[in-house]
Amino acid sequence: MVIRVKGILIFLAVWLSSVAGAESPLATKDGAPLRDALLREAELPAKVSWRPMLYFLAELHGQSVFPPIGHLKFPYESIGPGYQGGRVFGHIDLTHIRLDTVRAQPEHVKRQLRNEFAGQQEDGLIPGIVTFNAEGKPWWKNFKGFPPIWVVSAQAYVDLAGDAAFLSECLEALRKQIAWFEAKRSVPDGGFYYLDVKENTWESGMDEGIRYDRRPRGPAACVDACSHLYLLYDHAAQWSRRLGQPATAWEEKAKALQLFIQQKLWDSKGGFFRDRWIMEEEGRHPLAFEGMWPVVVGAATEAQAKRVIEEHLMNPREFFAPHPIATVALNDPKFELRMWRGPAWNCMTYWAARGCIRYGQTDAARRLLEAALDATARQFERTGTIWEFYHPMGGSPESVRRKGSGKNQPNRDYLGHNPLFAMADLWRASGGKASP
Repeated sequence: MVIRVKGILIFLAVWLSSVAGAESPLATKDGAPLRDALLREAELPAKVSWRPMLYFLAELHGQSVFPPIGHLKFPYESIGPGYQGGRVFGHIDLTHIRLDTVRAQPEHVKRQLRNEFAGQQEDGLIPGIVTFNAEGKPWWKNFKGFPPIWVVSAQAYVDLAGDAAFLSECLEALRKQIAWFEAKRSVPDGGFYYLDVKENTWESGMDEGIRYDRRPRGPAACVDACSHLYLLYDHAAQWSRRLGQPATAWEEKAKALQLFIQQKLWDSKGGFFRDRWIMEEEGRHPLAFEGMWPVVVGAATEAQAKRVIEEHLMNPREFFAPHPIATVALNDPKFELRMWRGPAWNCMTYWAARGCIRYGQTDAARRLLEAALDATARQFERTGTIWEFYHPMGGSPESVRRKGSGKNQPNRDYLGHNPLFAMADLWRASGGKASP
């Protein structure tokens, strides 16, 4: 295999710095401690074939930490030096970055959470993607939310660092964000939606997803939005109990939304969760990976989760592609090698594996993670970079399309959707053993 020159140079710089303790010229001043901590993480038991990829990822993290700017009072981590939109902060990428670095440098994760909370609007919205102009002034869409999965990284930090006092800051931000979703994204007959049901803002993070090829006439419950709000209610209840505050209201809201998901968004014939408007349509229902979210967050029953995992996530004709998971089932008529309409995103394999572990399917989690890490390592060996997303059948990432005009392929040197350290940790937790 031929590794491109840039990959060779970065790998050598990382290897030399890890062996000799030298400062790599590629990491920023603020990012060097994080890079060094992650290099140590790369030495934890895993497959030897993954290590060059993890060394490279440690260097990408180091390159992506920048000095405070605007309302961000702490050094902040961008989504990767290869992103075509330049230096940005936030969105679901930030949660993946925090989960990837929490064990190596917990304090870094705490700083990123505080940076994110600092931008919260008076109405409770937490900005999605934050960009900065030449003067350092921040800008974001003040009407557009994003999947609020940050609570998982906050919980991971608290569990690891034992910093229960920080939970009060998290709970305050969480309450305000829940209030925004309840005021702006609730559906009169139950559930929550993302703005994608109305327009191409891609608030869900799933740009041009197949679920929105046919939109409902008005707001309707989205399986991912409902699952994410259940996640918020559940964490609000947990954190309130831990802080000695009333939790009953949050518990009741979580239970009511859980029942709504189990009863109104469950397709018993197909064994999968679907959006409310899709449930009401006749004919074939699209198989998009977002139907796994109730399993990921724990809103599904044991029987429902078993069917989702065994009939779909681990089905090689559907989501368990050679590089899992395909974002649209391989046998779905709408599957294509473009963006969120078929390619594999490592972050979503990570969430799928978490769902499997939650419901006791540790073997399934290990198989998903190992297949994804193996496939990513093979492409790193061939191309010397980590890609934004991947060909689910193991083909070249260069052949997979992105969207719009310009460079129509995944971005190189991309952090935000590649929590490979977190995936390796989860692989070990699910029984993965170090091997060549």
